[in-house]
Amino acid sequence: MLFNGGLIPSFLVVKQLGLIDTMWSLILPTAVPVFSVILLLNFFKQIPRSLDEAAEMDGASQWLRLWRIYVPLSTPAIATILLFSLVFHWNSWFDGLIYMNNPDNYPLQSYIQTIVVQKTFSQLSREEIMALSTISDKTLRSAQIFLGALPIVVVYPFLQRFFVKGITLGGVKE
Repeated sequence: MLFNGGLIPSFLVVKQLGLIDTMWSLILPTAVPVFSVILLLNFFKQIPRSLDEAAEMDGASQWLRLWRIYVPLSTPAIATILLFSLVFHWNSWFDGLIYMNNPDNYPLQSYIQTIVVQKTFSQLSREEIMALSTISDKTLRSAQIFLGALPIVVVYPFLQRFFVKGITLGGVKE
């Protein structure tokens, strides 16, 4: 069974590659999630072999069979993986805290998390600190939740018709 090596090995690999404080440190460690590979593997196992054989007999190359048969048939699975990846990467505030040393390079979720949790006001003027002190914690947390959910709420309706079908087709063996 494939699995993730964990946080410490991932950090050591990113550090050895010299990717700390770069956007690649946020992308590469989670570029190919194991769950997505397993979901696609199960999905492709359910596609009848006869479709591939028929295209091969008609003279289609492997690339043509991939793009004309397998990719169109796997649209629900790909849309499901796209939605899972989008939600995972959008909500991964912890990766920004680990791989970025400079707070100016934080992704949005990491930046919002540091504002809500740490409330670092060292670079603000006295007037700005007084204005922010009138804002309650509930307001900041509500803003974080709203910003965190907004892109997913916008994208999900377009992928919803594929979502349930993709999970069912890739995850259930009949």
